Amino acid sequence: MDDNGYFSITGRIKDMVIRGGENIYPREIEEYLYEHPAIQDAQVVGVPDETYGEELVAYIILKDNHELTVEDVKAYYKGKIAHYKIPRYIHFVPEYPMTASGKIQKFKLRELAQEDVHKGDE
Repeated sequence: MDDNGYFSITGRIKDMVIRGGENIYPREIEEYLYEHPAIQDAQVVGVPDETYGEELVAYIILKDNHELTVEDVKAYYKGKIAHYKIPRYIHFVPEYPMTASGKIQKFKLRELAQEDVHKGDE
């Protein structure tokens, strides 16, 4: 709370993505992704989108000796979760940007997501 009595939201709640008027919490989507037998870890962030306000981007680390395509991931979740909760953009990565203490740097993932999505538009 500041000197004027206003509160600032910090932490994971500020990660909420608003896509087409729907509130989506990245942690919920990450939990769905963890259920896939080939996925070791997943991080979800939002990126600006002209049509829906924001879109979901998933960064996925696969388990050793497993392979998946973007289509595999989307097909696995079709019918299991609401269509608007399936990330539009899916990227497979070997690791996430981390702090020296081992925390994932979500702000860097958001920056990376914006770069990745923008590259796809070119």
